[in-house]
Amino acid sequence: GAVAAAKMAVQDFGGKMFGKPIEVVNADHQNKPDIAKNVTQQWFDRDGVDMTVENLNSAVALTVQALGKEKNKITIVTGAATARMTNEDCAPGTGIHYLMDTIALSNVVGKAIVKDGGDSWFFLTADYAFGHSLEKDTGDVVKAAGGTVKGAVRHPLSTGDFSSFLLQAQSSGAKVVGLANAGGDTVNSIKAAAEFGLTKKQNLAALLMLITDVHAIGLNTAQGLYLTEGWYWDLNPETRAWTQKYEAVMKKKPNSNHASVYSSTMHYLKAVQAAGTDDTAAVMKKMQETPINDMFAKNGKLRPDGRMVHDMYLFQVKKPSESKGAWDYYNLKGTIKGDDAFQPLAQSRCPAFVKK
Repeated sequence: GAVAAAKMAVQDFGGKMFGKPIEVVNADHQNKPDIAKNVTQQWFDRDGVDMTVENLNSAVALTVQALGKEKNKITIVTGAATARMTNEDCAPGTGIHYLMDTIALSNVVGKAIVKDGGDSWFFLTADYAFGHSLEKDTGDVVKAAGGTVKGAVRHPLSTGDFSSFLLQAQSSGAKVVGLANAGGDTVNSIKAAAEFGLTKKQNLAALLMLITDVHAIGLNTAQGLYLTEGWYWDLNPETRAWTQKYEAVMKKKPNSNHASVYSSTMHYLKAVQAAGTDDTAAVMKKMQETPINDMFAKNGKLRPDGRMVHDMYLFQVKKPSESKGAWDYYNLKGTIKGDDAFQPLAQSRCPAFVKK
């Protein structure tokens, strides 16, 4: 889906830059940072690749962004979410974090659930950079809102059996079990929690969930879940029109990662065109100077630390009776302005921006 979205952006841009065809290459890193590093190094050193996009998961994203910093190449992270991308492991001038991060995800859904009475939490956490960030950032938000954190248990990436982890969550007595995981792990832990009967006594909070995950789980199991997203296909006429184009290619609806790949690729291409060169510094300057106004974001802005600031949305998954059909899954509960959702630059832990 991400590859299709990048190719759509190139096609809609016109397919050429300065009279030469724009080429999209792709590789499957299998969620392994070493494979991602080897492929990206070959792209940068041998194949003349100017920019990489998507770069998920967080461990992969951190590795690729560090390589981009070393090679002075632009790396755009969409699907990965660790806030370290623009904090401790920032790469000002080359690294861009576009769709979401763990601070925005926790700010939106964490505050809303505590306000709604979910004031004691236990975390089920994926044991890698992203999960650790999401657990910490959401825990900080819960405590700041007056709630308590009763503990956490960490599971390996791509866990097959969640029963022992769910037992610990159940015995904690917390009102809310925060799922600090993503993708297949989120899908499988929600399904297991429903089978386990955990959801009869405790509420689940999906801290990173895409509409494709909801589709995989089904409304019967996912109904009522609160989640944070940076984009939804059915938000407005623009999102619906772009979705129609994407669907013609992929035969299914896009998720927010796909939309952000399209938007960030197009923003990059327009910046290269405006700069009249693919020189990294010149292109980044144009990307930071130019507001992002498209089907993904309105008045989005790219900060010097690499964070793209845009509105975020709080959704609740519909009951089956509320849905008009496949992919009609979200009720919009709130729109959170980008400056309220994302960490302010003044609080950045990026060495280049920490006040000495």
